Amino acid sequence: MSADVITPWLERWGLDPDGEPFTTRFGSRLAPVRHLGEPAMLKIAGHEDERRGGALMDWWGAEGAARVLRRAEDAILLERVCGPRSLAAMALGGRDDEATAVLCETAMRLHAPRAKPAPEALVPLDSWFHALDVAARRDGGVFAAAQPFAARLLAEPRDIVVLHGDLHHDNVLDGGDRGWLAIDPKGLIGERGFDYANLFRNPTAELALAPGIMERRVAVVAETARLEPVRLLQWVFAYAALGAAWSLDSGHDPGPGLAIAQMAAGRIGVAV
Repeated sequence: MSADVITPWLERWGLDPDGEPFTTRFGSRLAPVRHLGEPAMLKIAGHEDERRGGALMDWWGAEGAARVLRRAEDAILLERVCGPRSLAAMALGGRDDEATAVLCETAMRLHAPRAKPAPEALVPLDSWFHALDVAARRDGGVFAAAQPFAARLLAEPRDIVVLHGDLHHDNVLDGGDRGWLAIDPKGLIGERGFDYANLFRNPTAELALAPGIMERRVAVVAETARLEPVRLLQWVFAYAALGAAWSLDSGHDPGPGLAIAQMAAGRIGVAV
């Protein structure tokens, strides 16, 4: 994507640059800007996941998510959520239970029904697990152990909702008086328990794998979001293995994801 993709939108929407543009790992371009004098973020989607995410942000209507100021084609203009608090810093600073509860409460706000129909382009959750199927056949081990759990969860879903798809500590920001606000969704639909699995891998592998952390997080999530602990751990097992498969396919280290998957498997009595 050309760096100059930003300029036409600055002109079209009357935006003033307010920082250096940057590119995400998915190829989207973002630029801090001012809109009517207020801080905002311009994003030009570089991937289909990001385009779906823009439509989903609009559909949420600023309830649990950053406010959409403008949206057209591949571009979206969001309020810039600038509060000083950080869920990652909170978790790493000894307040992991509190950060976990915030993520749960945000997920529940996002999962709540809306008055208008959901976006049409949402992706069924089972389509995301193709990489785990491939890794299970190719590499065996943890992947092969996790794949049947994923298949069962996906075949018999409960509480189907519109999913964020990438809910973690850095995608929920301090919105001040409006509370904690989500950004950067992927636009999926499936069982709501899936959206809680990602927090078990974040904000760092070191914290996620620290003694007692998984047990504490299971307790907080199960109580706050009213989820069955065993089924929640099955989602953590399946999703951590899927994340490891993605890492392997993209040339990154699958070790942290595999370690989290093994830890979750042990909590549900699966030997891997």
